[in-house]
Amino acid sequence: MVNEISPDEFEQEVINAEMPVIVDFWASWCGPCKMLAPIFNELSKEYEGKLKFCKISTEDHPDMADRFEIRGIPCLIVFKNGKELERISGYSPKETLRQKIDEALSKI
Repeated sequence: MVNEISPDEFEQEVINAEMPVIVDFWASWCGPCKMLAPIFNELSKEYEGKLKFCKISTEDHPDMADRFEIRGIPCLIVFKNGKELERISGYSPKETLRQKIDEALSKI
């Protein structure tokens, strides 16, 4: 399951999360973001209990894009213990994205 979060929820949902979290920084006008959304949703089910999936709109919350120096979207950031572990920029097909996520999780 993917949680759509706001900046007010970021601290609790991402920074203080017990398990690793992957955050999709996206916008409604972004074509690659729309292509990635169903893949992100599918993977959230596959990684249930291992990795928490969240989304935050850079369109609605540009301050969050600034905070994490997001220069292009979609941008996925994997966090563990409140720290950025990995950054995945741009659209990736499902298998490629799974490999990148597995690689990030192997660093934990």
